[in-house]
Amino acid sequence: MNSQLMHQHGGDLDSIQQKYGIPKEQILDFSGNINPLGFPESVQNKLAENLHIVSTYPDKHYTALRHAISQYTGAAMEHIVVGNGSSELISAFIKTINARKTLIMGPAYSEYEREAQLCGSTFSYFPLKEEDNFQLDVEGLLDSLTQDVGLFIACNPNNPTGSIITTSQMEVILAHCKRNDIAVMIDETYIEFCDTMEEVCSIPLVEKYENLFIIRGISKFFAAPGLRLGYGISSNSHFLQKLKTVQDPWSVNSLAAFAGEYLFTDTEFMAKTKELISTEKKRMIQELSTWKNSKVYPSGSNFILIRLVSDHISAAEIFENLIVKRLLIRDASSFTFLDKSYLRFCVLRPHSNTFLLSELKKLIETTV
Repeated sequence: MNSQLMHQHGGDLDSIQQKYGIPKEQILDFSGNINPLGFPESVQNKLAENLHIVSTYPDKHYTALRHAISQYTGAAMEHIVVGNGSSELISAFIKTINARKTLIMGPAYSEYEREAQLCGSTFSYFPLKEEDNFQLDVEGLLDSLTQDVGLFIACNPNNPTGSIITTSQMEVILAHCKRNDIAVMIDETYIEFCDTMEEVCSIPLVEKYENLFIIRGISKFFAAPGLRLGYGISSNSHFLQKLKTVQDPWSVNSLAAFAGEYLFTDTEFMAKTKELISTEKKRMIQELSTWKNSKVYPSGSNFILIRLVSDHISAAEIFENLIVKRLLIRDASSFTFLDKSYLRFCVLRPHSNTFLLSELKKLIETTV
């Protein structure tokens, strides 16, 4: 099998369909980390009733959308920017900072490294260690955040490990970075799945630390990767002004902007999602923790990372065995610091999770 296919961005069902001839509608996708409840029905209905808005330009300032995000997050409206998915904002921030040296907490999403390279920044990784269950060594990080570092990037909760940095830990990091003139970008793509979100969220720190930029989107929690809506939060006036000059006008299309005005008010959908993910994740981790041939790590998100501790099968072989059964997981060996013994899968609906665990157990726990 093509290793590039196994290592690509999770949720690329078109490539899987082309390679294996399996209709993508028949695949149970545990690789994309997308909410199994799907796009909120309440917003689907609103969009269906207002498709005529595609004939008009969106508000260039996205006032109503930013107001909805402000109400949802508690951030000041003037500190909120929106973009064509979180990827656009990640790129814009990294280019604006234009750091000579970037430090990335890893394992990590490869886009951070790619964008740092594109703007000519040298980069290195601060490793989350397996022996610490991938929990951050804050003191070790502070020692690595020296004055020659211009930008620090972290995903919180982290993808693919699921580990978290608490708000109090983040403030220690931010204070240190502020003293050393280091910008900080925190990707909170998965934070809404976190059971302890209030203890992990960095938004309350934005007012105090101008060196902080927070990224979020609607692809995962709101199951809307196709709408391409991301938002960022910062009190850094230089960055906010620079973004206005470099960002394409109407970066967010009319449908995405309209949907965003309603997405962040569907409290029933949010509550159902949190209950499903929390309950099922606990059940899955409890089951996985009884297996002898793998190790499961704590997760603050909607996905689970495991390591194979027996060498009778690899993550790539598990991928191959499962895809023919229309189960798609992520071989995590392409992530920095991980190897062929790591695989990641997200939480779907109960019957799907039970099916995956059953098939995984046959492969992992059965030895010749």
